Amino acid sequence: MARENLSSRIGFIFLAAGCAIGLGNIWRFPFITGQSGGGMFVLLYLLFLAILGFPILVMELALGRAAQQNLIGAYRKLAVPAGRFRWHWGGYVFFSGNLLLMMFYTTVSGWLLAYAWGYLNGDLMAQQTPELVNQYFLNLIGDPLASGGYLLLVVLLATVLCACGLQRGVESSVKVMMALLFSMLLVLALRALTLPGAGEGLRFYLAPDLDRLRETGVARTVYNAMGQAFFTLSLGVGSMAIFGSYIKQDHSLTKESIWIILLDTTVALLAGCIIFPVCFSFDVNVSSGPGLIFQSIPNIFVQLAGGRWWGVLFFLFLALAALTTVVAVFENLIAFVMDEFQLRRTWASALVGVAVFVLSLPCALGFNLLSWIQPLGPGSTVLDLEDFIVSQNLLPLGSLFALVFCVSRYGWGWDKFVAEADAGHGLRFPRFLRWYLCWVLPLIILTVFVCGYWEKFF
Repeated sequence: MARENLSSRIGFIFLAAGCAIGLGNIWRFPFITGQSGGGMFVLLYLLFLAILGFPILVMELALGRAAQQNLIGAYRKLAVPAGRFRWHWGGYVFFSGNLLLMMFYTTVSGWLLAYAWGYLNGDLMAQQTPELVNQYFLNLIGDPLASGGYLLLVVLLATVLCACGLQRGVESSVKVMMALLFSMLLVLALRALTLPGAGEGLRFYLAPDLDRLRETGVARTVYNAMGQAFFTLSLGVGSMAIFGSYIKQDHSLTKESIWIILLDTTVALLAGCIIFPVCFSFDVNVSSGPGLIFQSIPNIFVQLAGGRWWGVLFFLFLALAALTTVVAVFENLIAFVMDEFQLRRTWASALVGVAVFVLSLPCALGFNLLSWIQPLGPGSTVLDLEDFIVSQNLLPLGSLFALVFCVSRYGWGWDKFVAEADAGHGLRFPRFLRWYLCWVLPLIILTVFVCGYWEKFF
């Protein structure tokens, strides 16, 4: 079966950035920033994007482009001949992170569509107090039909778009969604920055403050920044490798990676320019955690002139960001099925759609019919377990696995990796980083992994 290709370079950059841009930027980044003291966290996050995220991103793209296959196929094809290690076995483990990610990501994406519809039909604007807003959210996640229905809608959208083809379906839809995403982002940011008290919110968000750093805890802030750098780019599970397999050797991967990170970071930073001015203007606690988007921010639109339409715009913006990731990860899963089982795209899309929907049901039902399942202790849900497996285990360990494969003579090897990364026009991968990548970065990744367990259980 002939390998499909993207029609343009901008399509590749938008698709790869669309995979990275999602709830990590717009839902997770603001509340982690709020909990981590603001400006110093943002500064550390940008630092770790450069020293952690950038080299791993180049490596994943290089694996895909060199092998012209999915992550598992890349490990199988690129490993040294007659090697003692079966690298593709590890590929199966870490690639499973794509499926696990969709098992909870589609549920949360459905909630975003539900909120956009709730503002459009006026139901959410009728919730005039924080208690009523909170109850609206509890009613949504507590209703198995509503939660399951919006999950089904998200899965159907992604399945249909991917079934239409790589160029006509996936690439074209992500281009449109990214254009709408940035348009909404700019409109919302401009409105937020004109609110009274916006300046105070921006100072908290962007001005480094050592006193707040000490209050939050240096170790915790550093760990949160490292974890966010991995989470935001979806590194370690091959989400980026598949898009590398769809491009030619016209441009160096260092240059392409910089563009992807710039787009991803721009969305995250602009999302903060919406959230923090709004929160400070309306006296909302910015460290309120994951409920910031669903339970805190909606209280603001009730008080804001034209709040109903700003609410629609805000949650459509969030939903678009989530859907770009859903479509991109669906494409990764579909490409795996096509590569490994030689199925046509239509059948592969249908198979993946059915599998994701069925496997996502425990998460959607984990807040109602299956709420008795509390895998990580009292009060925890199926979503918490799935998120923990992906975020705290598969992303960092998968990144470490790819790193070792690319620099080790028992894997692909440093020289072959650099040759692939440098193929084409543009910036060359900095060779002086070899010692850092071989010895320092693995220790940093292991630190993220160990700290994740310490934070979760101790």
